Amino acid sequence: MKEENVILVNEQDEQIGLMPKMEAHEKALLHRAFSVFIFNDKNELMLQQRALNKYHSPGLWSNTCCSHQREGESNIEAGKRRLQEEMGFVVDLQETISFIYKAPFDNGLTEHEFDHIMVGKYNGVPIINLDEAANWKWMSLEAVKVDIENQPEQYTAWFKIIFEKFYENININGHEGNS
Repeated sequence: MKEENVILVNEQDEQIGLMPKMEAHEKALLHRAFSVFIFNDKNELMLQQRALNKYHSPGLWSNTCCSHQREGESNIEAGKRRLQEEMGFVVDLQETISFIYKAPFDNGLTEHEFDHIMVGKYNGVPIINLDEAANWKWMSLEAVKVDIENQPEQYTAWFKIIFEKFYENININGHEGNS
């Protein structure tokens, strides 16, 4: 299978090139990405445990799904594609905030992403792709916050960064529920 390209961007999220994903992570170059947060009617977040065969952050817990947009693909299209590929379902997604972060990993790779955060609602049971996800669970935002404080090593670097920024944003945006 051919390695996917990521979209290299500047700090205004304007495309400046394409590069194979691993090369971009080796060189720590800024590229476009997205993170999907799926909530149920109880305002619980669906967390994904990354597959154990992932090249970075294997077995760690993270948001529902995340990946990289393909050239010419909107954020929403990309989010729906990966939600289907990783978790086996599709729902309407809504774009919220975006921001830049940089997170180095133990294996010498670095995530340097212009990350677009999307949210959606779902109450069913996902059919996870075991190549992508080892497990999943629903957790209240408050429980996630406490668990990250108690066991930060159990969570992906980007999820901890996003959650800290996003936690307030969820409540500011009047997301249903009051956790």
